[in-house]
Amino acid sequence: MPTIARHNPFETADPLDTLFRGFFRPVQMDREMPQIRMDVKEDGKSYVVHADIPGVGKEDIHVTLDGNTVSISAEVKKNADQQEGEKVLRRERYVGRVGRSFALENEVDEASASARYQDGVLELVLPKKVAAAAKRLSVQ
Repeated sequence: MPTIARHNPFETADPLDTLFRGFFRPVQMDREMPQIRMDVKEDGKSYVVHADIPGVGKEDIHVTLDGNTVSISAEVKKNADQQEGEKVLRRERYVGRVGRSFALENEVDEASASARYQDGVLELVLPKKVAAAAKRLSVQ
């Protein structure tokens, strides 16, 4: 059975013509906050977290440890690099707060945990808390 296609005289078959079609249309951002992408590795003594947070200053990154829960948040600030007479045609970079929380299998030793931020990557070294040995009570 043959198919019927509607002809549009304004539509071109050249893919180069359609390459930038829609480029200048406004972008609708998702309402939910973008998540921080990260890798978590574990060895016998600690967890190592690498989190991608590009374009953020060290002072705008906050890490909270609560038992086995780790929370990372950062404030992405607007860069006002617009010159006089310029007109912004499209803005796609996110400005605002990003965050991520996750739970680990073991509790973290907050006293010996460390954080380092370099080249847009936050590295957390989170030593595991040594579990206290079970204590046996004598019944009197």
